[in-house]
Amino acid sequence: MRKYSDTILKIVLVAVMALIVIVTVYPLYFSVIASFSEPSEVVAGRVTFVAKGFTTEAYQNALNQSEIWVGFRNSMIYTLLGTLLSLCLTVPAAYVLSKKQLKGRSVLSWYFVLIMYLSGGLVPTYLIMKNLGLLNKSYSLIVIGSFSVYNMVVCRVYFESSIPEELYESARIDGCSEFGQFFKIALPLSTPIMAVIGLFYASARWNDYFNAMIYLSNSDLFPLQLVLRNILIQNQMAAAAIDPTLDPEAVYALTRRAYLAETMKYSLILISSAPMLILYPFVQKYFVKGMMIGAVKG
Repeated sequence: MRKYSDTILKIVLVAVMALIVIVTVYPLYFSVIASFSEPSEVVAGRVTFVAKGFTTEAYQNALNQSEIWVGFRNSMIYTLLGTLLSLCLTVPAAYVLSKKQLKGRSVLSWYFVLIMYLSGGLVPTYLIMKNLGLLNKSYSLIVIGSFSVYNMVVCRVYFESSIPEELYESARIDGCSEFGQFFKIALPLSTPIMAVIGLFYASARWNDYFNAMIYLSNSDLFPLQLVLRNILIQNQMAAAAIDPTLDPEAVYALTRRAYLAETMKYSLILISSAPMLILYPFVQKYFVKGMMIGAVKG
């Protein structure tokens, strides 16, 4: 009877996991087949499991727009430099707070937790950025959001639970300074957690458009996500402005453009998602290892 119930449980678990996989993977799969399908087929809702009327027109139209390449370049710069700055701020802070002999450690920890839950809000942040002269600058998006208390706490827990204190004691006996302990012991052993929080920071910066929309007005500085948002809005406005009283050829051209905007939406999703999808397999082993922090060890 017990064996039979275990079999039923396994079947249910496999079915649930299969359903989760389908729900997770299908939207990405649909974006792929829709982006390569004939626009009229996508709008008519006839694209479900396979591409219909295979065409690369959506990608050609998207990649021919120079602002996309400018946005891609800007996003790469903001993501790489911003992630590097975030790691340079987060890892040392986590290392210092992991030291139990640090005076005022609990006060500092509570201070970080407090500001994590109680932020000043958008208007005070905007005024600070304005007073610091950081509005509409190429480095604005690199500086803002460069420190996450949550990521710092995760990194601190890693230092506390995964690096034995005996290593630091041995280094101190050998005359190693605190800086030497950090660079020669803590950093080399913290590759997994640095990969985890680095991926968190990179993903957040790559997908961020709201900060750019608030703090940037120069289109030459827009990141890719904001450029894609503006393109989609322009296409939707063009589709809504179709006047049926126009010349039939003009109506057909505008309708075709509106249909193409629908498939462009899916091609732009893939274009903007591609860097993160390519990056993840390279850090997956570190990501899984780092996320096991706090797991039960037997």
